[in-house]
Amino acid sequence: MHNWAKFCGWLLKKMGWTSVGGPMTEKKAIVLGVPHTSAKDFVVSYLFYTQFGKTAHVMIKKEFFFWPLGVLLRKVGCIPVDRRNAATLVKSLITEMEKEEEFHLAIAPEGTRKAIRKWKTGYHLIAREVGCPVYMGYFDWGTKRISVGTKIELTEDARADTDRIQARYEKMNLVGRHPEGFITH
Repeated sequence: MHNWAKFCGWLLKKMGWTSVGGPMTEKKAIVLGVPHTSAKDFVVSYLFYTQFGKTAHVMIKKEFFFWPLGVLLRKVGCIPVDRRNAATLVKSLITEMEKEEEFHLAIAPEGTRKAIRKWKTGYHLIAREVGCPVYMGYFDWGTKRISVGTKIELTEDARADTDRIQARYEKMNLVGRHPEGFITH
């Protein structure tokens, strides 16, 4: 894995990206991946996190898990999801995080690659249930900088916290791979 991690870091740099900081240090944590406007966000994020010898699990719609692609996706930490049933999805992620000794979960709070004003709050429920921190990660295609970002304190009000997080992201002036696909208000 060491050679693969080094290769991922080299490739990320070769693609022009700068890593800001390292991975999350807690055994269990959630990182928000913003702005999510392209499937290429996964590639950049994968290279970033893997360069540290870590895995950040991500949710991908189950339709992508056909043979042989499904085998590869599972190998790199992808979790197949049925987006039609959000409650079951959240419960299964909580169960998965609780049973593993170390589990880092990357979530796009937009829930899609399209522009969306009202971000989803599933990450909040998962973090509160598992008792893990949430980081404001980003991949800025304008500056080609990527980071797990800063830790954000959550309250019991998921909607208010998400609105506050969106406002903080707005001040960061991030650029998505497809800029028209990212709005924060």
